[in-house]
Amino acid sequence: MQQQRQIEAISQGWAGRFSAMASPCELLCRSDSQDEARRLLDLVADEAARIETKFSRYRDDNVMHRINASQGEWVAVDEETSRLLDYADTCFQLSGGRFDVTSGVLRKAWTFDCSDRLPDAETVQALLADVGWSRVERRPGAVRLAPGMELDFGGIGKEYAVDRALGLAAAMTGADLLVNFGGDLAARGGQPWQVGLESAGANGVQGQFSLTRGALATSGDSRRYLLRDGVRYSHVLDPTSGWPVTGGPHSVTVAASHCTQAGMLATLALLQGAGAEDFLRQQGVRYWCQWE
Repeated sequence: MQQQRQIEAISQGWAGRFSAMASPCELLCRSDSQDEARRLLDLVADEAARIETKFSRYRDDNVMHRINASQGEWVAVDEETSRLLDYADTCFQLSGGRFDVTSGVLRKAWTFDCSDRLPDAETVQALLADVGWSRVERRPGAVRLAPGMELDFGGIGKEYAVDRALGLAAAMTGADLLVNFGGDLAARGGQPWQVGLESAGANGVQGQFSLTRGALATSGDSRRYLLRDGVRYSHVLDPTSGWPVTGGPHSVTVAASHCTQAGMLATLALLQGAGAEDFLRQQGVRYWCQWE
């Protein structure tokens, strides 16, 4: 079913809105033409729907399901899926094994619903047997997982969709554009967009950022965490232990040239725990960390 799409006039053009990837999404466009803005909105929303349909782990009719249900058999994959697997490998290598797209299987033990329900250690330990990107086998045009293993592109899919959507829209118009999927966004234009930085754990923003070209992505635990005996457990899991990373900021926002890059750096920073800001300083990017 096609998402409900709405478009309205704003002070400098048009704002189109829809929902995808369990997130509110929007396209801002500085155009004099509502018809052009509507065409761009449909293009962006269609691309978001395409990527969600193709790579969602919640469906049983896509490439992710075929891979995850393969039970040790080789599965053919197209060029786009191969590129995302290449990117997953890059993230794994850059993170020293902490960014692992096979770690989604740990969600069978962890439900970050803001409650105090922690899994038992034995359950987590048992699931670790099915985690390990280094065990994924690949050859040109195909991938194979050991039985019980799964791939989950949830950590990279939304940012990838933002970059894809902006690229397609920018190829159709010279107007200034901003694509925002659930707070991960990218812009192209001559005049800056004023972007609010969300305050983790509270209603409101912690500041504003002027964005003309490039992207912002945020990773954090403002909506997904557990709280037990005064200890807050982030949804960011260390795939080497199966338990949440501790000592890190509540949220990290990174500015970069592309949303995929910004998202990767934000997540890698959270995986550093208390060393998040040291890591980001070493990358030479603009960033914001919220610790409380």
